[in-house]
This record gives sequence, C-alpha cells and structure tokens, in this order.
Amino acid sequence: MEITYYGQSCFLFKIGEHRILFDPFISPNELAKHIDVDGIKADYILLSHGHQDHVHDAERIAKNNDATIVANFEITSWYEDKGIEKTHPMNTGGKVTLPFGTVKMVNAVHSSSLPDGTYAGIAGGFVVETENQTFYFAGDTALTYDMKLIPEQFDLDFALLPIGDNFTMDIHDALVAADFVQVDQVIGMHYDTFPYIQIDHQEVKEVAQMAGKELILMEIGQTINL
Repeated sequence: MEITYYGQSCFLFKIGEHRILFDPFISPNELAKHIDVDGIKADYILLSHGHQDHVHDAERIAKNNDATIVANFEITSWYEDKGIEKTHPMNTGGKVTLPFGTVKMVNAVHSSSLPDGTYAGIAGGFVVETENQTFYFAGDTALTYDMKLIPEQFDLDFALLPIGDNFTMDIHDALVAADFVQVDQVIGMHYDTFPYIQIDHQEVKEVAQMAGKELILMEIGQTINL
C-alpha cells in the first residue's frame, strides 16, 4: 500500500490500481506550497467532515479527475449542487463496497460545517478494509470509547490519528486511542498547519516510543509503503 502525505489530514492511498484521497486541504496550506494540486490523481475522495481544512481542494480535484466524493449525505449533496456528478452518500455506521475494498463510516466527536456555513451533518472517521490491509482514518476527533468497538469488527494494521491538540486529540489521547483500536503503528495527522496545533516532533516521538508505539510523522510530499 503506497501512501503520500499532502499536509494537515490529506493522504493519498494507492491501493492496487485505485487512488483514494482523504480530506484534501493543500492549496491554502503554506507548508504544502510546493505541491501541485492539479497534478494529484484520485479516483475517490473521502471527506471526514465539512471544515475548510479538510475539504478546500475537494471540488477542484474531483472535477480534474472525474472522481467520486464519498462523505455523509449532507456533504455529498452540497457537492452535487456544485456540479460534482459522482458522489456516494453515507452516514455513521454505514458501509459500502468499492472497487478497492470496503469503507465503513465510524463515529468521531467533532463539529462540522461547510466553508459557506452550510450544515454538514456530523463528523466521522473511516475504516477501510482492503484485500491485504485494514486501517482506520480517524478524521478530527476527541478520544472516545466508541473506538473500542472498532477492533471487535476489524483487525487493523495501522491507524491515522490526529495529534495536534486544541481542536482534536493530543499525542497522549491519540496513544490511548491506538490502544483502544489495538494498533502499534500510528501515522500522525492534523498538526503544525496553524499555530494552535504546532507540535514538538521530537517530544511526541519520544512519548510514543515510551508507550511502545511507532509514530510516523511524514514529510509533506513524502511517499511511504506500508
């Protein structure tokens, strides 16, 4: 599985021949100014909630690629009004089978509205189950006991968890979340983009190491294989 990081909570997964993009916020992000947004190829765009720092480039990338936006009903309806022809509406607890595997929308504790103030339903996360690997993309969320339900249904290989604090979990809550979902490998997200969520990279890595977890902090534009 090939994973490319574009900053904040935006990741591109290449699963077989399919490209799945999560929460694209790239062009307004000064830390990602070297990224060519129009060069990003995506077949599916999964949106965890409606905040600008998760959806800003979704319309642009979807139209460039004729990609399908997968999100809750309120968000997909908003994009349909913007001329996006391919959408798949979901809601918490629902699961859909797509060409690369299954996607289940799970609970997240966070607010949600679209950039123009439109109600965006409730925030969510995703569990993606493919032929070879299964992972949890938490979206923006607080630590919640609902996470304990995930390993009762899925055997996760790794999780993508927010660690920036202030608007979401910090590293300490994220490590508890990693225990709840029973993973030892965590990809950090939702940090450094704004002053409110800047972190000390060395410190969070040491905290994770002491907890027996592997914390991966990717460079923007970096691609890894898991």
